[in-house]
Amino acid sequence: MTKKPFRLTPYQVQFLIVVGFASVGYALYLRYLAIELSQVALACDAGLQTLLCKARSVSTVLFKNSVFGIVALVVATLNLMRPSIVLLTVGIVAAGLGIVLYNVVLSGLAIGLFILGFARPAPATA
Repeated sequence: MTKKPFRLTPYQVQFLIVVGFASVGYALYLRYLAIELSQVALACDAGLQTLLCKARSVSTVLFKNSVFGIVALVVATLNLMRPSIVLLTVGIVAAGLGIVLYNVVLSGLAIGLFILGFARPAPATA
């Protein structure tokens, strides 16, 4: 019994493009309009209880502990061993957030592993 090689359908590729752009867009929004903007930082540090301040504090804790990069690297390794669309989606979200939110080294390595996951030998022709 031969196993089919992992190939994405055009709909899956479109879905991954949308998810990738959305995660990077949200990470850019968090970084430049919540974390680095001094007015928002001062207001959140003074005790403002808004959804933006909660997202800022959660993302700050996560990127200080390199969670985005570690999750992206673990998922990329799992995707390299057994590729699936679910692992690819979770990994793209984690790597996109990690690249923008200061976990560049681990997330960049994870993106390299995702690219390597598509480098499989071609099926043998009879």
